Amino acid sequence: MLTAADRYMARLIAVPLLSSLFIAAMLLVLDRMRRLFDFVATEGGPVSVVWRMLANLLPEYLGLGIPIGLMLGILLAFRKLALSSELDIFRSVGLSYTRLLRVPYMYTIVLAILNLLIVGYIQPHSKYAYERLSFELRSGALGASIKVGEFNNLGDAFTIRIDKSEDQGRKLSGIFVRMQAKDAQSLAATASRGQFLATDDPDVIILRLSDGVLVHDSPRFKEPRILSFSSHDLPIDLPKMENFRTRGDGDVELALDELFRNGISKTATPLARAQAWSNFNYRMVEVAMMFLLPLAAVAFAIPPKRSTSALGVFLSIVFIVTYHKINQYAQSVGSLGKVDPFLALWGPFLLAALLIGWMYNQTANVPGGQPIGAIERQFSRALGAVMSLVAKVRPKPRRVAAEE
Repeated sequence: MLTAADRYMARLIAVPLLSSLFIAAMLLVLDRMRRLFDFVATEGGPVSVVWRMLANLLPEYLGLGIPIGLMLGILLAFRKLALSSELDIFRSVGLSYTRLLRVPYMYTIVLAILNLLIVGYIQPHSKYAYERLSFELRSGALGASIKVGEFNNLGDAFTIRIDKSEDQGRKLSGIFVRMQAKDAQSLAATASRGQFLATDDPDVIILRLSDGVLVHDSPRFKEPRILSFSSHDLPIDLPKMENFRTRGDGDVELALDELFRNGISKTATPLARAQAWSNFNYRMVEVAMMFLLPLAAVAFAIPPKRSTSALGVFLSIVFIVTYHKINQYAQSVGSLGKVDPFLALWGPFLLAALLIGWMYNQTANVPGGQPIGAIERQFSRALGAVMSLVAKVRPKPRRVAAEE
C-alpha cells in the first residue's frame, strides 16, 4: 500500500527520470544522426534509410540511457528534498533513508527488467538489422547506387551518367547511357529526359528515355547507326546482390540464451567460449548494477549542510560512465581468454558495491556523515587557489594621470 509520502516521491522521481532518459537518448541519437546522414549521402541512398538505422540504434542507446536516467531521477528527487529541508521533515516523522527508497526500488525493478529485455534480446536483433541496412546501402539493394554527376556502373555491361535528378529520382535529365553486348555490339544514347520504371521481374527495370539520340555499333556495320527518337525504352538487368550473412557473426548479435549455450558448448573453441561468457557476464553485470544505483544516488544527492553545490550530480554522471567504460574494457580483456570473464567483470562490480555501500552507510547511519563533503571542500580549496593564482597573474590596470 503506497502512502502519501510514497506517491509524492513517485512524482518527484518521474519527471527528472523521464527527462534525463529522453535527453540522454536524444544526445546519443543526434551525435550519430550527423554521421549517418553523411554516410547515406556518400552512398547515394534515400533519406528514409537514416530513420530506419537510427531506430535500430535506439536499443543500444537505451542500454546506457536507462541507468543514467534512473540515477539522475532518484538523485535529483532526493537533492530537491534535501535543499528544501523536506528530507529533515521526513526523517523527523520516522521515515528513514531505507524507507524512502521503497519507491525508487519500484522504479529500479521495472527498469531493470526492461533493460534486461533490451540488452538481452532486443539489442542483438536490432544490431543485426542495422548491419544489414548498412550492407544493403553499400551494395545498392536499397536503390541507392546511382549518383548524380558521376559515371555509375550497373553490372559490367551498363554505364549511366545523370546530370540532374528531381522529384526523388522520378525525373531525370541530361542522361548518357552505354550498353555493351557479349557479341561485341555496343549501344550508346543521350537523352534530355528519362525515368526508371519497374517491371514484373524484380531483377529487371526499364529506363525510358525521351528526346534523344541513339548510336548502335557492331563489327557487322561499316559505320555506326544513328537514330533520333522521341521515346525509347532500355531494359536493364540489375546486378545480382550478394546475400547478407546470417545473424550471429559476433557475440553482440546473440541473445542471452544463445550466449549461454555457446559458453557451455564443448564443441566450441576455448576462445569462442571465452567471448560468449565475457559478453554474457557483461550484459548481466550492467543490469545488476542498476540495483545499486538508488543507494549511490542518495549518497551523491545529499549535499553538506548550508551548501547548495551540485558537485554530487557531476560526480554521479562521472561515476556511472566510468564504471560502464571499465566494464567494456573488462569484457574485451575477458574475451581474449587471458582473464576469467567472471572475475574480470564481477570483480569491479564487487568493488563498486563496497564503495556504494560505504557511501550510503555514511549518509544514512553516520550523524553528519557526508561522503562528498570532503571532496567538495577539496574542490573549493583548489578552485580558490586557482582564482588566487589568476588574480596574481592578471596584469593590473595602469593609472593615467588626469591632465589639468
